[in-house]
Amino acid sequence: MENTVLRKKADVGIKRPLRFYDRNLTVSNEYKTSLPDMQNTGSETIKGANVPILQVGISNFRLPLQYAVEGGTTTTLETSVTGTVSLAADKKGINMSRIMRVFYEFKDRVFTPELLEEVLTGYKERINSERARLKVEFSYPMIKRSLRSDNEGYQFYKCAFEGFLDELGQFKRVIHFDFVYSSACPCSAELSEHARSTRGVYAVPHSQRSVARISVAIANGCRLSIEDLQRMLDKALLTETQVMVKREDEQAFAELNGEQLKFVEDAARLIYEPLDADERIADFQVVCAHLESLHSHDAVSVINKGVPGGFAGTFDDFKTLIR
Repeated sequence: MENTVLRKKADVGIKRPLRFYDRNLTVSNEYKTSLPDMQNTGSETIKGANVPILQVGISNFRLPLQYAVEGGTTTTLETSVTGTVSLAADKKGINMSRIMRVFYEFKDRVFTPELLEEVLTGYKERINSERARLKVEFSYPMIKRSLRSDNEGYQFYKCAFEGFLDELGQFKRVIHFDFVYSSACPCSAELSEHARSTRGVYAVPHSQRSVARISVAIANGCRLSIEDLQRMLDKALLTETQVMVKREDEQAFAELNGEQLKFVEDAARLIYEPLDADERIADFQVVCAHLESLHSHDAVSVINKGVPGGFAGTFDDFKTLIR
């Protein structure tokens, strides 16, 4: 009781803020100017080491965007966006909302790898940064026909357009593309055939769902579509997983896998060949993961073009390939 009285006496004369949401407030220019801006305070307010930051921004803000479809039409797809800029020493921070506000100025445009340069230029100018980076990720649908039956269905491809703009104004465009295929093991196939031919024992060779993730840097003045990349990998590997399957299609797929046996090393080299031969592709990296049905682990491989200062083949996040 005594403590309660003392607290009441201590509270006398203290002006406390009102706890309510002011629905009638009109935000004038003068009022906006009066609002504190903690991101643009002096370097004396920096916490920790006063050093540059390579990337700062926002990740995974989502919105529907338009993309070009082969044949001249467009499609609207849900998109996850990551936008970052560099931050110099002596600068407290950036206004994060500008990353999104600048991007939203382009929300009604058709998104291509080329358009990213315009967005990144806006980032550098509006946020006063030396370097900027932008990535838009989406799932791209294509109609795929069955192997032998008269059926078709949608295949979805995990894709991303990524752009980099450096302090010299040099722009780099990259497309990331995932391709899911079947890989039948050559060793298992030969061992199964050996059991049949020498001992009359029926054996089933193992195969598995596999994923190739390619990242391609587009050469200056050139254009490359998602459909172009799909055709390259389909022709190189020949065993893309199927959408609509009847018995005749399943039999066809078994025959196709029997013809196109491949280790994870084979897959990487098969993909390397058409990418290296295409003049529209300045640099590339190929990552393959075979999600083993024999082992409790996966088989993986990485290969790159070998351009100085380009993709370094340092990919190690293989778990992101698991489907």
